[in-house]
Amino acid sequence: MSTYPSSRFWIGPSGWSYPDWHGVVYPKRKPRGFKPLAFIAEHFNAVEVNSSFYAIPTPRVTESWIPLVPADFRFAFKLTRNFTHDPDPVPAPVALTAFSEALRPVEQADRLGPVLMQFPWSFRYTAGAAERLRRLADGLAEFERVVEVRHASWAQPAALDLLRHIGGYCNIDQPRLRNCLGPTQHVFGPTAYVRLHGRNAEKWFAENIPGYERYNYLYSHEELREWIGRLNAIGKQAEHVYVFANNHYWGQGPANALELRALLEDKPVAVPAQLLVTYPRLSRIALPPREPGLFDAGV
Repeated sequence: MSTYPSSRFWIGPSGWSYPDWHGVVYPKRKPRGFKPLAFIAEHFNAVEVNSSFYAIPTPRVTESWIPLVPADFRFAFKLTRNFTHDPDPVPAPVALTAFSEALRPVEQADRLGPVLMQFPWSFRYTAGAAERLRRLADGLAEFERVVEVRHASWAQPAALDLLRHIGGYCNIDQPRLRNCLGPTQHVFGPTAYVRLHGRNAEKWFAENIPGYERYNYLYSHEELREWIGRLNAIGKQAEHVYVFANNHYWGQGPANALELRALLEDKPVAVPAQLLVTYPRLSRIALPPREPGLFDAGV
């Protein structure tokens, strides 16, 4: 396989619109005109669009995001859950067209990353699952695709061959529980993809709890360093490496994503003032405080 000595890492959180981030990641007193996405784009060069998992956005909405981020920024979109979590639906052409049109403004602005096809742990490798993936891939043929699976049945060679044919592979970090895929460093093309979900084993399969509780986890320095080794290995095989922290609860994802940036770049990074208050351990990777700016007001 070709190597890419100048691999580009695209790092950020999964999503940016969470009520529990206010006063944790974002300032307690937001200045007039505060835009969470613009704030995130000051600290990361990519973000995973989480809202598209719950509903297909309109082109008008996605177009409004473009002026809030620099030219050198990427959006990776999660495919809407109707396609991945409903019981084996046949992809409706009208729905796939709507999803494609939602991405068009971002694509035309040259800020589009891969489309993430995220499946639940219950989605296991079977002939029916394979056919479902092929149908989805055909419906999204114009986009770069990445598939996330979580069940250990997908680790067998035949399943990996299928995923390689469908598109990119999403390497994940999740609790080390029975029949859960462990960490991998697969690269199935010029683009690699990594998602860190946290390791909250106690609540991963718990019932009758808020969904965000499953992602209530802050990675330790040692756990992040494990991934630095994998990311460097992935970077030797891929031209683009997307890394997203999905342990979003209470701003833990942005905190860990900044730590990954600092470790990969081997230098301090800018840390939001309020996030530094929330997680004082970030002081070891933070650049010295700068003069207060627009988004520092009201911390």
